[in-house]
Amino acid sequence: MIKITCFGEVLWDMFPTHEKIGGAPLNVATRLKSFGNDVSMISRIGKDEKGDKIIDFFKANNVNVEGIQTDSSYETGHVTVMLNDKGSASYDIKYPSAWDKIELSETAKSLVKSSDAFIFGSLVTRDDESRSTLYELLPLAKSRIFDVNLREPYYTKDILVYLMNQADFIKFNDEEIFEIAKYLDSDSQSLEQNIRFISEVTNTKTICVTKGRHGAILYYNDTFYYNSGYQIVVKDTVGAGDSFLASLINKLLKEDSPQEAIDFACAVGALVASKEGANPEITEETIASMMGEN
Repeated sequence: MIKITCFGEVLWDMFPTHEKIGGAPLNVATRLKSFGNDVSMISRIGKDEKGDKIIDFFKANNVNVEGIQTDSSYETGHVTVMLNDKGSASYDIKYPSAWDKIELSETAKSLVKSSDAFIFGSLVTRDDESRSTLYELLPLAKSRIFDVNLREPYYTKDILVYLMNQADFIKFNDEEIFEIAKYLDSDSQSLEQNIRFISEVTNTKTICVTKGRHGAILYYNDTFYYNSGYQIVVKDTVGAGDSFLASLINKLLKEDSPQEAIDFACAVGALVASKEGANPEITEETIASMMGEN
């Protein structure tokens, strides 16, 4: 069984009419576990009801919670989610929250050392403490997967460049890669050229870029693989990219073909966007059905 550790924010998404457990690393961890992987989470929650419910959620989904710390000074994180008329989300992220204060622990080091892959994002680096912990854990990982997640004002060029240079795999959306390529002085308007450019500048061999309803592009072993997306009615986009990443990583770690991996990931991402919230249940049958319609 493949062993994977996710690092970063666990929180509550507060919608206008309801609230749901979320956070990109939590969403990735939950989806990876649904595919039968051995998944652990490193994060931090408050000593409060919302934190207790996150632990209960992970346990119900069989995700290892040994790496989740408890903080008596800071509350469990929450995000105010605003949806436009197309279901696209924008976010107001409470700072500071417990997940900003993840400490370096022997448990965290052990989890990362024993995993086949270590997944982390950029948002967790907004606070010195969690960022320092991440930087200490990165050298311990066998394979480092960087999920770029640009949320203004919580990122800097220097931190992004450092994390990209540490990564074996980087996932962007199309807006993010153009912004970061421009940071690095690329003058190209071509998505493929910018992918190759970042691969060369950061020495990262595998890069994936999501394009919303237009699918995704995967650069793997010097070859591009494409999926043009699946037709769905969007309910909300929260967590769709996270499930996409989890599905892609699941397939690549299991050494399925890159084309099969990106087709599968786009199907899962589309299905999540067609449902409410970040972690809807998705069955193998609905995935197969979606892929058959492409």
